[in-house]
Amino acid sequence: MSPLLALPFPAIDPVAVAIGPIAIKWYALAYVVGLVGGWYYARRLVAAEGLWGVVRRPTLNDVDDLIVWVALGVVLGGRLGYVLFYNLPLYLGDPLEILAIRNGGMSFHGGFLGAILAILLFARSRKLGGLVLLDLAAVVVPIGLFFGRIANFVNGELWGRVAPDFPYAVVFPTGGPLPRHPSQLYEAATEGALLFVVMALCVRAFGFRRPGLLGGIFVLGYAVTRTFCEFFREPDRQLGYLFGTEDGPLGGLTMGMLLCLPMALVGLVAIVLALRGATRPRAAAGESVRADAA
Repeated sequence: MSPLLALPFPAIDPVAVAIGPIAIKWYALAYVVGLVGGWYYARRLVAAEGLWGVVRRPTLNDVDDLIVWVALGVVLGGRLGYVLFYNLPLYLGDPLEILAIRNGGMSFHGGFLGAILAILLFARSRKLGGLVLLDLAAVVVPIGLFFGRIANFVNGELWGRVAPDFPYAVVFPTGGPLPRHPSQLYEAATEGALLFVVMALCVRAFGFRRPGLLGGIFVLGYAVTRTFCEFFREPDRQLGYLFGTEDGPLGGLTMGMLLCLPMALVGLVAIVLALRGATRPRAAAGESVRADAA
């Protein structure tokens, strides 16, 4: 018997465009739209001189080149992160499967670390402030998160926990017969849309004049919203709950929550250091001293 409180999964073909043997999936388009949208927004921010104060701005050409580095960092880091954090035994048994990205398996936390490494390497190559570029990336990343989570929903993957009494639960094609939380949409709304608004307001209030502040706000904000959504998201099958069952003393603790803990701590430290002026450029500090003396 079908559940009384459930919505049917929308019949959306995961393939957006197919031309002969070439098929472009919505998930791939989500990555493209996120990167292009982030690139466009970053260019707009770089062009807004009033946001930067005495902090050295990257040029528009820098932004154009940076997007390539970030794309590589996200893809390589996301894949390696999934291998290491979520399914290491499988890939140790069959290392060639690591290259089979078409079969799925990407980790946000791995992609996040990969993007950070790419940004820092790029900053060093262009003699730009690493924290400044990380702040710029932090403001635009929610665009990609939003479209990525929508694509997860379209693919019917990463669905939520069983919710038989929730009126907007969804029966996913690969999630069994029971209705589940559409947790992908919760993540799109919080990690994507909500964080985008928060970061837009913060950049208007603080600009990029305190390196590390915007990055810290994003990292902390993502850790909080992701942890919230993890209470509705079904943990990866090969891992399950990390300590016992969902109803145990530490029930409901997932790998996603565990990985968010160091993110939250790093975000808090970055915010405190930026607000105390510890990350301010030397030139800015010098001008402040001269201004005080005058």
